[in-house]
Amino acid sequence: MFAARRLLRAWRCCSSAPSPRLKPSAKLSVRDALGAQSTNGERVQVQGWIRSVRSQKEVLFLHVNDGSSLENLQVVADSSFDSRELAFGSSVEVQGQLVKSPSKRQNVELKAEKIEVVGNCDAKTFPLKYKERHSLEYLRQYPHLRCRTNALGSVLRVRSEATAAIHSFFKDNGFVHIHTPVITSNDCEGAGELFQVEPSSKIKLPEENFFNVPAFLTVSGQLHLEVMSGAFTQVFTFGPTFRAENSQSRRHLAEFYMVEAEISFVESLQDLMQVMEGLFKSATTMVLSNCPEDVELCHKFIAPGQKIRTYAKKQLFNVAAVDLLVPGVGELFGGSLREERYHFLEQRLTRLGLTEAYQWYLDLRRFGSVPHGGFGMGFERYLQCILGIDNIKDVIPFPRFTHSCLL
Repeated sequence: MFAARRLLRAWRCCSSAPSPRLKPSAKLSVRDALGAQSTNGERVQVQGWIRSVRSQKEVLFLHVNDGSSLENLQVVADSSFDSRELAFGSSVEVQGQLVKSPSKRQNVELKAEKIEVVGNCDAKTFPLKYKERHSLEYLRQYPHLRCRTNALGSVLRVRSEATAAIHSFFKDNGFVHIHTPVITSNDCEGAGELFQVEPSSKIKLPEENFFNVPAFLTVSGQLHLEVMSGAFTQVFTFGPTFRAENSQSRRHLAEFYMVEAEISFVESLQDLMQVMEGLFKSATTMVLSNCPEDVELCHKFIAPGQKIRTYAKKQLFNVAAVDLLVPGVGELFGGSLREERYHFLEQRLTRLGLTEAYQWYLDLRRFGSVPHGGFGMGFERYLQCILGIDNIKDVIPFPRFTHSCLL
């Protein structure tokens, strides 16, 4: 007891003693450093990767980027810091003072007091070369490295912002987010282009299914959203979907992301189209507002001459469906009013021999059914549309398509 009290008094004494150490550096992202309002020599710490090195007789200039911004932060250091380890692609941690830059090209720069190389990069063997603008086709060979380029960095920042914008639109409009399953026993599209899910050969159960029924990777969350629309008037999901299409075209992927929504008590295509149009406009406005430099880079260097393309509307009134078509991209949205007539559905399922498998779907029409409709939007095609990028493989971090599953 007495020993513990003496230890506590000693600790209090030590903690109240003044420390001769310098004030610790505030850790900032490159984006925050570039946007700093105060440049009174505040000591900061920045971590990232070297994008360029320029050495003069008495001064060393580094451009450092951490992925938070298209623009790099210029680091100015004494020439004594120069070394072979400070090379294009190397990761560094820099501590110093954030000061106003005398150059018109940037508002601030970091006057380095300490530069630590965290990870070396051999520029000679590094597939990405300094000052070389690599084609998107070339970069597809290196899915583990291409995110370090300006082009893919901009695309992925836009992708992140668009994801947040879509969630924001649905939340602001009262939709409930539903996590629909990736593994399903349903073939929503009915096209048969499914990936079947089975255990590996080492644990495969003899002559039986792991789930007791054939299971597949989902092609759409529509049917699960229809279930939820019996309890929530507005629902949406946003997640990966899979199609076993034997295609390597610029429009198709085996794994891609879908934004899907289902709305209860809706009886007209016009009501459905207003939500689709509102989603497109809201998400695009937010992306243009928050990522102007990234969008500009895509339009200027990846897809020169391209602008955000307008879309055409195609209404198929005989089946109460609507498609939104984009020139050069294809179908961006697809939506419809769902069949709600119980006897019509029952007859159709009986003819197809699917009554037992889809009895649950008939139950939705038996117990408190309401008119409802929904739509889906291909997320990668949306990114192609607003950025003008020709190939869908260049707007997703790790493209999967027939004969290719790198990483």
